[in-house]
Amino acid sequence: MSKKDTKIVEAGRRKAWTLGSVNPPVFHTSTVIFDTVAEMTAAGRKSHEIMSYGRRGTPTSFALCDALTTLSGAAGTVLYPSGLAAITTAMLAFAKAGTKVFIADSVYEPTRYFADHVLAKFGVEVIYYDPLIGAGISEMLDDRVSVVALESPGSITMEIQDVPAIASAAHAVNATVILDNTWATPFYFDALAHGVDVSVQALTKYVVGHSDAMLGSATANARAIDTLRRQSGAIGQCAGPDDVYLGLRGLRTLPVRLTRHQESALTIAKWLQGQRRVAEVRHPALPGAPGHELWRRDFTGATGVFSFVLEEDNETAITAFVEGMRHFKLGFSWGGFESLVMFYRHLSRIRTAAPWTAGPVIRLQVGLEDADDLIADLADAFARYEAVIERN
Repeated sequence: MSKKDTKIVEAGRRKAWTLGSVNPPVFHTSTVIFDTVAEMTAAGRKSHEIMSYGRRGTPTSFALCDALTTLSGAAGTVLYPSGLAAITTAMLAFAKAGTKVFIADSVYEPTRYFADHVLAKFGVEVIYYDPLIGAGISEMLDDRVSVVALESPGSITMEIQDVPAIASAAHAVNATVILDNTWATPFYFDALAHGVDVSVQALTKYVVGHSDAMLGSATANARAIDTLRRQSGAIGQCAGPDDVYLGLRGLRTLPVRLTRHQESALTIAKWLQGQRRVAEVRHPALPGAPGHELWRRDFTGATGVFSFVLEEDNETAITAFVEGMRHFKLGFSWGGFESLVMFYRHLSRIRTAAPWTAGPVIRLQVGLEDADDLIADLADAFARYEAVIERN
């Protein structure tokens, strides 16, 4: 069987889609013309791999879907205009009025907002659970649960979840398991093999890899793919061809980029462990990090995003830390070639099941720059932070 490095290069390259070139052309189309009724009917029956209407897919999107499906050993993939559109549509596809949806308390904040302000409006009861609960979640679940949504690791506080145990408990009550797998990608975590029904990615991040496109995907097993496709189509979800092309192009170099992200992030995380103002480094690959043993058991690698906790919450000092950086730019998102920094001072406002009692969090996206240059940038940031603390 081909290894993932090979699959990433070769998947989704049917000649019917590439027309003989290495990459498929970028199809800009809405209307597709047919010669016969039979041809139109046949296309409609397989609109996920034969052009029938632009919104339903073109060879450009078929190629990316096929590549992601092959990489995940799945039954199919649906594309969306953003990662948030992917996770929210997946949840809408399987949640039902009068049922419960369980969501990890460490979930991406916009996902939480959607659950609280959209799902709840439709009569869905939203319940948050401690991301480290593991098999203990079975005590909370009953036959009213329609969806259990995971994010591993959490995109700010970085807890690794026991996905197989949670998935098993969810399936025991016939719930659909949805995982945000953006951090690890299918390259470092085989979500469906660990019990997940729908694996979501913000392709905007590592797959695109260059911070120049908005794109999402949901890759599903045979149990979930038909419902996911029907519901996504009913809502009118689709992705633009140029962004799809950038996702497909970025996917081909994913293993090489992830290797560099992983190496540099681990080097920096270990350096941070020796800094006097750092209370805790939350990198899943470091012993002692929340869920580290689960990471060792289930993952084949780590990527470039992790967090650390500062000892003291001083707004002026934190501002000085992040504003004067040369290589780490202050900005949302992650997964591109450039390094980014974000700070979080009030996490207790978005945690309900597992309250946040530690200090302020700095999250780093470690890009492809030289690790020594990034460490020097951080050293200067700590010097600015320290200077403010000492003045006070």
